[in-house]
Amino acid sequence: MNERGATMQELTRLVRCAGLLDSRPVYYTFKITTNLLLLAAGWTLFALVGDSWWQLAVAAFLAVCFGQTDLIGHDAGHRQIFRTRRPGDVLGYTHGNLLTGVSFGWWVGHHTKHHNYPNHLSLDPDILRRQVIFDASDRTKRTGPVGRFIVRHQAWMFYVLILLEGLRLHISGYVAARKGALKRYVALDLGLLTLHLAAYLTVVFTVLSPGVAVAFLVVHQALFGFYMGVMFAPNHKGLPVRDGADEPLDWLTRQVITSRNLAPGRLTDFFFGGLNYQIEHHLFPSMPRVNLRRAQPLVKEYLLRGGLPYAEERLLRSYLSVADHLGEVSREVATLESGAATGATR
Repeated sequence: MNERGATMQELTRLVRCAGLLDSRPVYYTFKITTNLLLLAAGWTLFALVGDSWWQLAVAAFLAVCFGQTDLIGHDAGHRQIFRTRRPGDVLGYTHGNLLTGVSFGWWVGHHTKHHNYPNHLSLDPDILRRQVIFDASDRTKRTGPVGRFIVRHQAWMFYVLILLEGLRLHISGYVAARKGALKRYVALDLGLLTLHLAAYLTVVFTVLSPGVAVAFLVVHQALFGFYMGVMFAPNHKGLPVRDGADEPLDWLTRQVITSRNLAPGRLTDFFFGGLNYQIEHHLFPSMPRVNLRRAQPLVKEYLLRGGLPYAEERLLRSYLSVADHLGEVSREVATLESGAATGATR
């Protein structure tokens, strides 16, 4: 229980009684099937268009398909689709490693830790792996000239850097294996990643001339990274951060004060795969995404009645909020460094 009186136990009871934690096999059968058909349509279009600059439009379509496919892997990792591990792993490794080249084994460990420590400066891996910083106290982590430039201009550099997110996701499994961070099925994980990479590059450079192939790769991977980046950016960025010295928070408070929802809408639900209901998702990670929309008014009413905040913004406003926060951190860093430089000259 937090000091305001709201409890996770009571909220869970309300959600469970409403049937919102129940599995949705029919929905996921339809969702997985239609998504695979869209992905297959994208690669069929790629083959039909052939060696043409129109392939850049195909690359944009496939970028969205890759993002949607990884969202299926996300749901499998949270056991939203299957409650037992093995069938969820089959779906996860198929949709992540094989179809999009993103390590499911790396992602499960990485994302679980993020859910346990959202917006924690020392423990949230989604904070630690960014080139931008979310608190001026982290300025010492970016002391090189490139890092300092990024921090100085991070209000807009953040949205440039996420163009590289696809590349970083592709190599994450290999990096995790080198560090010993892949705990299970290491050979399978790396084998499927390598198979995806080999097949992907072979198809692209066989069908397309070198110049068009390179352009296709750049557009496809940059837009895939951008899509993944903007999908996750509004969820926590610009909200309170914590560090080791801070007083521990109960699970309910920790998840709520560090998460932001986007205003509901059918298109938003599709493109964000339910992650636009970030508060509900963080409170109930195993809740099937199709139930999040129904859970939202119940959760919101309970939290507000219990005295907890409930951050919710429209899509564009959320990105502006992220930029505003990053810009404010940049100004704080400049002020601190200016004061340090003035003190050093005295």
